Amino acid sequence: MEKNLTSGSVFRNIMYFSLPYLLSYFLQTLYGMADLFIIGQFHGVEHITAVSIGSQVMHMLTVMIVGLAMGSTVTIGKAIGAKRSEHASLAIGNTITLFMGVSAAFTALLLVLVKPIVSVMSTPKEAAAATAAYLTICFIGIPFITAYNIISSIFRGLGDSKSPMYFIAAACAANIVLDYLFIGVFQLGALGAALGTTLSQTISVIFSIIVILRQKNGVRLKRQHFRPQAESMGQILKIGIPVALQDGFIQISFIVITVIANRRGLNDAAAVGIVEKIIGVVFLVPSTMLSTVSALSAQNIGAGKHDRASKTLWYAILLTVGYGLIVSVGVQWAATPIVGIFTGDAAVILLGTQYLKGYIWDCIFAGIHFSFSGYFCAYGRSGISFLHNVLSIVCVRIPGAFLASKYFADTLFPMGLAAPGGSLLSVLICVAAFLWMKRQGMEFCATES
Repeated sequence: MEKNLTSGSVFRNIMYFSLPYLLSYFLQTLYGMADLFIIGQFHGVEHITAVSIGSQVMHMLTVMIVGLAMGSTVTIGKAIGAKRSEHASLAIGNTITLFMGVSAAFTALLLVLVKPIVSVMSTPKEAAAATAAYLTICFIGIPFITAYNIISSIFRGLGDSKSPMYFIAAACAANIVLDYLFIGVFQLGALGAALGTTLSQTISVIFSIIVILRQKNGVRLKRQHFRPQAESMGQILKIGIPVALQDGFIQISFIVITVIANRRGLNDAAAVGIVEKIIGVVFLVPSTMLSTVSALSAQNIGAGKHDRASKTLWYAILLTVGYGLIVSVGVQWAATPIVGIFTGDAAVILLGTQYLKGYIWDCIFAGIHFSFSGYFCAYGRSGISFLHNVLSIVCVRIPGAFLASKYFADTLFPMGLAAPGGSLLSVLICVAAFLWMKRQGMEFCATES
């Protein structure tokens, strides 16, 4: 259902939009968490490693799809804010056309590249076969993963963050049931985890289509809206491609760090895989604020209310920094029992505790640059987000992790610190870019985008 976010309390609108979005992110994160938790109850370290590596590859693909869909959310949001329903309908139709083509191409290409991907990830030989099986099934399900994410991006562009929450809730419940069935009852290991994930995504898409058919959202789609239109599709891609590339590079950095950990041995690989899942949960608030700022700011920019867009940014930063401080300090005492939820292996728990204690400080800095990134995307300046993320990865995150692994062979704590180091650089670049935009004038930036 369409929701106007250009009036009323800015803080209230942030909470109205972000809370359902936060729950959606939490439920989506439970996918991987459930897979890893359930696989750990019924199988050994090699299957834990297979699921952690395979799900990391899938997460990279998913966030790139979500990043590309950010162009749709912002384009639709601006049209809704400016009360241009025909432009919104055209953006929605072109989004569907674009992403169906992208998903088909991704599926065909990745199925051919399963074995090379397993090799590039430096997957321990004990987990190679299980990782390949996991990825094959998940790659087959890419069209359904894509369909869910574009449907969600359309609803969020319309100002509705609740409907996607219901879609993912149905998928999450199905995933947990199917995981216990395939992993526990049928003992299919990593293959069972992949089957559960793929089938649950299918259920989510079916459920979302049923809701769409019954819901009146104020937008009417006609056949001509699905025909590729240069201006509409160009706007979606102009915003979405830099975000997708940025998210892809971020995930590649995670994969490089995973490869570094994999070369240290099976226990290090399992520890890093578990912590990445934990970080996925912890980063729900920063990730939510990125999307919240982009969606709310887009509508306000479309309505010409640039002051409300700026207020949205600063409220988001205040919320994420406060959250990051609380979580980072708390994890210093709770790291060991948190890691212990996923495995009983003492060596993996020790290594995971070390890595988590260093990594968790990134929650503070990431919250700041995530909020800025959402703001830049709303103004069509997603290239700024791409720039600061690439620089942080190339200059700090990857070299920092490599050097820490080389010179601190007995602990993962210094490797964990590479993440907040990279985010700190991103924050400095974001502040400089924001000050430049202020000098240029927000109206100019919005017009040029």
